[in-house]
Amino acid sequence: MQAIINGFQQLALSTGLKGFLIDQGGIGNALMILVGFVLLYLAIKKGFEPLLLVPIGMGCILSNIPMAYIASVDPSTGDPGFISILFSAGIDTGLFPVLIFMGVGAMTDFGPLIANPKTLLLGAAAQLGIFTALIGSLLLSFIPGINFDLFVASSIGIIGGADGPTAIYVTSRLAPDYLGSIAVAAYSYMALVPIIQPPIMKVLTTKKERMIRMEQLRPVSKLEKIIFPIMVLTVCAILLPSACPLIGALMFGNLAKECGVVGRLSDTMQNALMNTVTIFLGLSVGSKMAADKFLNLETLGILLLGMVAFGVGTAGGVLLAKLMNKVDPKHPVNPLIGSAGVSAVPMAARVSSKVGQEEDPQNFLLMHAMGPNVSGVIGSAVAAGVLISVVPTMMNAL
Repeated sequence: MQAIINGFQQLALSTGLKGFLIDQGGIGNALMILVGFVLLYLAIKKGFEPLLLVPIGMGCILSNIPMAYIASVDPSTGDPGFISILFSAGIDTGLFPVLIFMGVGAMTDFGPLIANPKTLLLGAAAQLGIFTALIGSLLLSFIPGINFDLFVASSIGIIGGADGPTAIYVTSRLAPDYLGSIAVAAYSYMALVPIIQPPIMKVLTTKKERMIRMEQLRPVSKLEKIIFPIMVLTVCAILLPSACPLIGALMFGNLAKECGVVGRLSDTMQNALMNTVTIFLGLSVGSKMAADKFLNLETLGILLLGMVAFGVGTAGGVLLAKLMNKVDPKHPVNPLIGSAGVSAVPMAARVSSKVGQEEDPQNFLLMHAMGPNVSGVIGSAVAAGVLISVVPTMMNAL
């Protein structure tokens, strides 16, 4: 019997089992590994944005394996784990979010926005969630155990735009210590768009409003599509240079798509580059779900604020669409497309279309919803530029 006990002790000492059996942090590691498996279940079984949740879930599991040092530095050798290297190279530097925006631009058709410019207002209204989360973060600081300054509050606020890359970019600049929980909250709510948005949309609209059929969009010429990214970047460079890294990457990708003479570059951005960066970014985000950094009161506050902000952003777009119908009843807007003003492209647009077709199977809202959806991407990037530019100045003044 003693030989068997000694054998188990040697196994525990030579493997990661020691972390679970002896260290107090073992329970936390086990809990976070369980969370990782839940994320994989949601992605594989339920189909909730598997491109995001599969790498995030695996990153969570790998980073919580005791004594593996996959997402940290091995104290015995000083060698960083491979996910730690990815995080330093792509997240700390802000490179991955910029590359993601480049890929999004190459996959985006701004035609619906160009054809119906007033949908830009719906994308702007959906950014209301950003400022709701920002103010809410500052209010939560009055709770003992939570200490969010303006840098952290601004980073949390970006979750309200439902734009994971932008949330990572802003947080890496303003509050890098909170990057893990903010990134996880942002990407989790992006993946749960089909669950979170429909109840809010249905509560705020009537059956008659959900059945509104919008006028067919006018054809947009190739010249207009080429001029648009150049014009947007020019305006951004003049008015808000701090937003140019994200806006510039977005517009570069879109120009490569629309100009028609660099098909290989556009194809690479849409497929190989986008897929590669998504894998690396997902693993890096998941690695920040380590038990010692994730299981605390502040993280719970961030998750709560993210949910509230996402709901407010969805409601803001829907309510503005209803107001637009009051102002201009001759050209009605289906309020459902207002919810697509959050930056989850193209998930939010698909949800708007699906909810509309539940009332009228022949009412096709997808292209109409893409207008506020792509304007929401621009809006969240602009909001990020404003926060990066203004918040450090305000903090220095204080």
